[in-house]
Amino acid sequence: MTEAAGSDTRRIPVHGWIGLVMIAVFWYLNWGLSGIRTSYLFFPLWLGYILFIDSLVLYRSGTSILKRKTREFIGLFFLSAPCWWLFEIINKRTQNWEYLGGDRFGDIEYFLLSSLSFSTVIPAVFESAELVSTFKWTSKLAGMGPNIRMSKRLPHAFAATGIVMMALLLTWPRVFYPFVWLSVYFLVESINISTGRRNLVMHLAEGDWRPVIALSLGALLCGFFWELWNFYSYPKWIYHTPGTEFLHIFEMPLLGFLGYLPFAWELYAIRNLVLKKGVYLFN
Repeated sequence: MTEAAGSDTRRIPVHGWIGLVMIAVFWYLNWGLSGIRTSYLFFPLWLGYILFIDSLVLYRSGTSILKRKTREFIGLFFLSAPCWWLFEIINKRTQNWEYLGGDRFGDIEYFLLSSLSFSTVIPAVFESAELVSTFKWTSKLAGMGPNIRMSKRLPHAFAATGIVMMALLLTWPRVFYPFVWLSVYFLVESINISTGRRNLVMHLAEGDWRPVIALSLGALLCGFFWELWNFYSYPKWIYHTPGTEFLHIFEMPLLGFLGYLPFAWELYAIRNLVLKKGVYLFN
């Protein structure tokens, strides 16, 4: 997707203005109110972000995830929550982040409110990735990068890499905790490759690095706003990342932002595993 010619004749769709108003209102409330509030305001704030970014994509390119297939757009929210719970389970071992104020809720309330918040992760990242892909400079990444050779051994190599990474991070979490942002990708992508599902390697085999770059920058954009809006939130998360706890941007150590790049690949791999058919990014 590229920036549409003649976009000056178009208007931002209505849902974009709705999203912008939601961002303004719920950002103000999230930072301005006292007591427990983020657990209830996180979802509408990020829903506003998702709607606004989708409208920008539609304005710039003439298409968007919401326009192409509304049902799948909604399905991303339902996929996102269990996907992030997977990383929460891994974090039980690595202890890289914790939620201040989470103990104020009962188990069922905590699960439901957390799941609602987690449901925005995948839609936000994919919308942001599509926004990145609307810029003309991304077209230069098609067919110009180094090729990654596709072979019969590749899925086995990916699976072995993922297993080793996961074993290392679970055995020595204080040292190998960064592998959480790569191990899941290699494990899931090995299945996608071996079963013929869409995967990033099929693009890289043609020297097309647009999906990798767009996903990475899209997640980084989301990461900035996640950390920004989290800073004065409550409940909020804080980090414990041995060896990198310096030069913080909001609560996140500067080096920690690198984790957002492969995190987007993991989300894309999981989506392709679960949703084999349908409208995909970067066709």
